[in-house]
Amino acid sequence: MTRRSTYGPFLMARNIALHGQTNWSKSTQTSHLPCGNAFFCTLGEQFAATKGKNRGKMRKETKKVNVRSAFIIDNSTHRDESIYRNSFLQKICSVTNRNETQLEPMMLLDPTDCFPDRERCVVHSVRYMMQIFSLKLAKVPVNTSSVQLYGCIAARDCLDSLLNYIVNRSRDDPITVHQGSLIEMTGPKRGITMTSPVLVEFDMRIRKGEQEEDDLQLIDGAIDCELTTPSRPSTNRINGDCGAVDITLARVPGAVEATIDVIISKVQSGFSLSLSSFVFAGGSHEGIELFCGTIGESCGLTRRYVIAVQMGSWMHLKFNVGQKGSEYDDLERYCRFKADIHGCDCRQIILEHASISLKVTWLIVR
Repeated sequence: MTRRSTYGPFLMARNIALHGQTNWSKSTQTSHLPCGNAFFCTLGEQFAATKGKNRGKMRKETKKVNVRSAFIIDNSTHRDESIYRNSFLQKICSVTNRNETQLEPMMLLDPTDCFPDRERCVVHSVRYMMQIFSLKLAKVPVNTSSVQLYGCIAARDCLDSLLNYIVNRSRDDPITVHQGSLIEMTGPKRGITMTSPVLVEFDMRIRKGEQEEDDLQLIDGAIDCELTTPSRPSTNRINGDCGAVDITLARVPGAVEATIDVIISKVQSGFSLSLSSFVFAGGSHEGIELFCGTIGESCGLTRRYVIAVQMGSWMHLKFNVGQKGSEYDDLERYCRFKADIHGCDCRQIILEHASISLKVTWLIVR
């Protein structure tokens, strides 16, 4: 399999980094959708339900996290356009090209598409991939309890070197974040391959007034994520002029890409919903918050969620469902999916007040 493009010199980028959900229904049920369904196709594994105070084993535990300062590459800031004049970055990944990656993951639903006489495709191989587990607002200006953030954080890998947005918010659509809380990730669009170092660019600002000139720069620049990035999630603090952002990530070996689609239908009443994914990384399951919000009508969640999962391991999805004014604890549901190179797995969760349909498509990055 030939990549669309590569840039060997990107291996050198490591060198410059050193500079610078009770009583919802009497018969809550599980159903598997038939393969003939146009959207959902393959049967999957079981899931469990528990009351809110009887938390399941996949609960993300609070634990001490060691944070180290990230090395920001010299002359990589955007607001003064230094990054565009950085000849080294221009050479290895064309940082002046601000286009978003358009590559879609390669998908073969039938393994015999590779070789008709074989049950399993042996042409396509798993890869090292980067997984970003969280972004957290670590510091804000003094005497500020919350801020409105906008801007972008994006990754560039050797697949096509274009921008693969992790966060992308305009000034007209900022997010309100408190110190110590998570910054909602809007990406990535596709899996991030990590067979060579990955460049992570960031330009995040704090909206202060009517004019952009009044805004504060939170973080600005770029960091180099090297091939020595551990498989166990590690946290790096990106320090800026007016605060700091913690990024937790890992280099996942032998990984495939899971694309998660969620459709909510037959909504009888509004409810709150949070969705998290737990994947095996560095010896334990680690959590990634995918969605947290209120559902008022039938819809598909606003985006597809892309997760790097180690081949042969299990990806767990945790749903926490609550209803405003309910006397009962929130309902927790768990589904699990085993990583594979091709195909898709589906679930349907039937609640009294809604139906949640899931589809996980397994792909490999080029």
